[in-house]
Amino acid sequence: MTQEAREAPARATEQLRLNADLVHEAGKRLRELSPPFVATLARGSSDQAAAFAKYLLEVHAGIPTLSHAPSVGSLYHATSPRFKGVPLIAISQSGRSPDLIAAAEDARRQGAVVIAVVNDAESPLAQLAEIVIPVHAGAETSVAATKSFVCTLVALTHLVAEWSEDSALLAALDTVGDVLEEAANADWSAAVPLLRDAEEMLVLGRGPTLPIAGEAALKLKETSSLHAEAFSSAEVAHGPMTLVGEGDPVLVLAPFDVARTGLRERLEDFAARGANIIAAGLPEDVAPALTVLPLRSDTHPVLAAIAQIQSFYALAETLSLARGRNPDNPPHLNKVTRTL
Repeated sequence: MTQEAREAPARATEQLRLNADLVHEAGKRLRELSPPFVATLARGSSDQAAAFAKYLLEVHAGIPTLSHAPSVGSLYHATSPRFKGVPLIAISQSGRSPDLIAAAEDARRQGAVVIAVVNDAESPLAQLAEIVIPVHAGAETSVAATKSFVCTLVALTHLVAEWSEDSALLAALDTVGDVLEEAANADWSAAVPLLRDAEEMLVLGRGPTLPIAGEAALKLKETSSLHAEAFSSAEVAHGPMTLVGEGDPVLVLAPFDVARTGLRERLEDFAARGANIIAAGLPEDVAPALTVLPLRSDTHPVLAAIAQIQSFYALAETLSLARGRNPDNPPHLNKVTRTL
């Protein structure tokens, strides 16, 4: 798991080079298409990447984005004719999950423009797509996806940057290798003592880091059998906060944009409840955190969010081993999940 996660910076850099012309043309085509909305199609970690795409598309491209549940097409065959001319971004590491393929096929029959963001460019999902964006993560043998997730986020950022002609985001992508390499070397092991014996916890994010929190919570479940739930720092006060008491861990993945608004006050509420707050992206003099995790602050908010999951993966493996688990082969999981 660690070996593959550490490949992500170099893989992402190479991806941007290999995909430069392809993604530029895809962005041009999508601008000309000018769709009323976009849909995403994914499961598992890829669905967290889809949520990241929603943030990118709605904030940077101004396009409403919905999550198209695979079962709507694969089981119910209820895909709407209103999908005609609408981009459907299907995200899958393997490109071989039967329900995703069936749902994408159904949407295409209704006129959707299927865009496959896949690691395997020869997969069945890629074969049925009109636009294929390979993430170029290379073979990934650890059941817990790491480098493929990071590379997928970079590919989605690249697509939206070209689509929206966002010069700041395009310029930021030139630094992705250095940003991710620094993140891979960041030491987040200080969180391990607070999480080693935990049974449940919250992971908070907002804006670009909410999908990152979702992926972190999923990996904590997969690799450490730790019941972690992700919430927006804005939404957590609407009920879930009542679950947190003395000594309970709360991992905070702070955004580097306007979504930070109100975060300090929320953490003060958790601190007053006696929670063990572990914060990334906030210095000690800004947050009432018992444990502050190192994170580079002088980068674009989108890259800062991707950097947080890059740093988190090393923590996830260290914690899994500390809890007596095998992070490379979690029980009851397979590399390709064949949901029907």
